[in-house]
Amino acid sequence: MPSIQSAMPDVLLEALAAAPNLFLSDLLRYVLAAGIVYLLVHIVFAKALAPRRIQPRRAGPGQIRREILASLRSIAVFAIVGTLVALELLTGVSQAYFDSMERGPVWFIVSLLALIVAHDAWFYWTHRLMHRPRWFRRFHRLHHKSRTPTPWTAYAFNTGEAVLHALFLPVILLILPVPVLVIFLWGIHQIVRNAVGHCGVEIFPAGKDGRPRFDWITTVTHHDLHHAEPGWNFGLYFTWWDRWMGTEHPVYHARFAAIVQRQSDPLAEGQPTTRVTKEA
Repeated sequence: MPSIQSAMPDVLLEALAAAPNLFLSDLLRYVLAAGIVYLLVHIVFAKALAPRRIQPRRAGPGQIRREILASLRSIAVFAIVGTLVALELLTGVSQAYFDSMERGPVWFIVSLLALIVAHDAWFYWTHRLMHRPRWFRRFHRLHHKSRTPTPWTAYAFNTGEAVLHALFLPVILLILPVPVLVIFLWGIHQIVRNAVGHCGVEIFPAGKDGRPRFDWITTVTHHDLHHAEPGWNFGLYFTWWDRWMGTEHPVYHARFAAIVQRQSDPLAEGQPTTRVTKEA
């Protein structure tokens, strides 16, 4: 019977062989998510959504080209790091499993929600880390070149940032038992929310008072403010961590109301701003 050591080279080669498929699947998700959001928001419903544009400035073709090229590199990084997930599965180290109903339908739903919540926490804290002055230029500056974000900004990362984002999955799968189908659904949710969050048009509903109807979810305005004033609003899916840690922009709600109700914009009225180099 072959030893584990002698079998490892074959297992490693099998994991590496998954990289091209991982690249193509992530590329397809990115192109479909960013492309569909861009098509709907900026072309099909552009006229109807015009009053809800967050910034008057529009991203030029040069910016979009830079974002797509950077995103292709990020997807390549995701594929390389994704081989760790394949290696974990092949060696039995991963807590992931293939039978979606192995632990029942309730856990299927709970595990998907747990993966999303855990990813939001991972993103918040790694994002704040990348905003420290000593790390910003090396890890995160490229993403913030898009001061007027577009759906194509979603994966426009420095190589180091792409690695940090990609490491979430192989790390969490060492701890959390998750069906492989849940990982697939989480991947779709992640890129769709990312593309929507960068679309530059506020599509989330508001209450009669002008506040977000689902105030625990990060709106487009929430993340757009982060691109305008990078010392605030580090959350990805939820506003929880920003509120718990005091990093939500002080005029966020006023700005959201100004956009959805077309009032005067508080950022245009001399409100203090925060420099990129603010240490979170």
